Amino acid sequence: MQKLSSFEVSEICDELGEAYPKSIEQVHGGDIHSAWQVEFSNKKLFLKRNHRNRKFLEFEKYCLQNLRMFINKKNLVIPEVIAYKNIKNIEILLIEWIDMHNLDQKKLGKGLGEMHLNSNESNPKMFGYPVEGFIGITNQEKGWKDNWIDCFLNLRIIPQLLILKSNVLDKETLKQVKEKIKSVLLTHKPMNTLVHGDLWSGNIGIDKNGKGVIFDPASWWADNEVDIAMSKLFGGFGKEFYEEYHKIFPIKQGFEKRIIIYNFYHILNHANMFGGGYFNQVKDYVKAILNM
Repeated sequence: MQKLSSFEVSEICDELGEAYPKSIEQVHGGDIHSAWQVEFSNKKLFLKRNHRNRKFLEFEKYCLQNLRMFINKKNLVIPEVIAYKNIKNIEILLIEWIDMHNLDQKKLGKGLGEMHLNSNESNPKMFGYPVEGFIGITNQEKGWKDNWIDCFLNLRIIPQLLILKSNVLDKETLKQVKEKIKSVLLTHKPMNTLVHGDLWSGNIGIDKNGKGVIFDPASWWADNEVDIAMSKLFGGFGKEFYEEYHKIFPIKQGFEKRIIIYNFYHILNHANMFGGGYFNQVKDYVKAILNM
């Protein structure tokens, strides 16, 4: 069991202007970072700690603050960043603690739709993101493209293909799948929005008031359908979530094909992180894309 050092706790207290915490309890479940519930006399905070010598939590802080600019707080909650510190190359991120409840996902769907709509109405000119980031532990490239297809291929798909084991897909297949993605997306008019970017059931919740909660983002400016596609990858999202979301963004023609194309990014990433059966899933996705 990992522990926060007394020096780290002291630095946190100094940053917050707080006395020593009443309690520090480790929270289990994450694969990349260590986490704790830290309780002071007047508040609870969620603390994440990264010792991988890469700025994962600085990126998360940036994404959380960025996303919060576009939410309707009546329906969607994104944890507030309380503090970020880098202590001897160990990152510490403190965010507000939110108790989760097993309630319906109506406000989650509506709140996500409102966040996408509000960000689109800010009139974004380009697709991409201004800072280097991560999807899991894999780099997610920064950069801007004025064309959605260029952004999706050059900043997302191709970087994943470049680090994929060379014996999984041959050069001709790689060429064909990139061309097919281009041709399918060519007839689609994307809605440029700030997306969560890693929207699976492990990164969502419902608070005590029934509001949706999203956390652990890997954000970028992308087609809004990117988030909805990933929500379908591992399950866990209720019918009411989609009903409320699609009241704001009705389903467009060709959506089922684009779900496969957009989730190809995440399947590639899982193959690059975990290997094993994900290599076969990569091949299955390539087959499905080429058969479109």
